[in-house]
Amino acid sequence: MIDDPQPAGPKWRVRAILLSDRIDTTNLDHAGVVSNTPLAYRVENDAIVALFRYGVAVFVGLTPEAEEELLRSLASRLVRPVEPREEEIASIVIDPDKDDNILPGGPIRLRNPTPEHLIVIADALSKSVALARDERQVASVFDIVEPLALQLAEQGRTPEGRRALLKHIGNALLVQQRLSGRVAVTEKPDVVWDRPDLDRLYARLEDEYELKERAETLSRKLGVIADTARVMTDIIDTRQALRIEVIIVLLIAFEILFGGYQFLMR
Repeated sequence: MIDDPQPAGPKWRVRAILLSDRIDTTNLDHAGVVSNTPLAYRVENDAIVALFRYGVAVFVGLTPEAEEELLRSLASRLVRPVEPREEEIASIVIDPDKDDNILPGGPIRLRNPTPEHLIVIADALSKSVALARDERQVASVFDIVEPLALQLAEQGRTPEGRRALLKHIGNALLVQQRLSGRVAVTEKPDVVWDRPDLDRLYARLEDEYELKERAETLSRKLGVIADTARVMTDIIDTRQALRIEVIIVLLIAFEILFGGYQFLMR
C-alpha cells in the first residue's frame, strides 16, 4: 500500500488523536519501523502508525477497529491522559498522473505515497490537534480573565485571591511551553530536511491547517493573559502591602498609647 502507487481503494483514511501530555515509546519495538523521529512503523496490511512525543498518535490506512485496538494497547504508555481527546481526520487520494496537492474540500492528493510522504502528513495533523487543545485551554483562561478585567474597569476593584490568578498564569505557561517546546509548531519535521522535495507538500499542509497563523494567534493571546495576570497580581500585592502598613501603624500607635498609660499609672 505504501510502496505500490496503486493501493487498494481510492482513498486512505488518516486519523490524528491527542491522547495525553506525552507518549512513552521506550522499548516499543516493531519490525516495520520507518522513522524514529517521530516513531513510525508499519502494522497489518502495511498501514502506518506515527507516535509523537507530545502525546499524539496518527493512524494512516487503518480500519476503525484496528485503530481502537491500537489505542487500547497504548493506554499503559500514556502520561497524563487528556480528556476530552482532540481529533482530526483527513483522507489521501492516490493519483499517479498528478502532482502532490491538497484538493478543494480537503483530500490530500499524492502521486507516489512513500512513508516519508505519510510522515509529513502525520506531522501536520498532529500539530493541528495539539493546537486545538491549546486553543481550547487558552479560551477557557480568557473566559476567566476577561470578567476580572471588566470588574477592574467598572468597579475599580480586583477580586480577592492571588492563588486563583497564579493558577491561571500556570495554565497559560503550560500552553506556552508546549507551543514553543515540545510541539514546536513552526519547525519543519526532520524528514523534510532529509527530503527537500517534500518541502512543498509540507508548506501546503501548513497553509491548509493554518499552523503558523494559529500559533501566532495563541502567542498573542498568551501575551494578553500574562499582562492581565501581572497587572492583577501587582494590584493585589500593593493592596496587601498597604494593609500590612496600616496594621504596623496601628500596632505602633497602640504600643505608644499603652506605654503612655503605664507611665501615667506610675
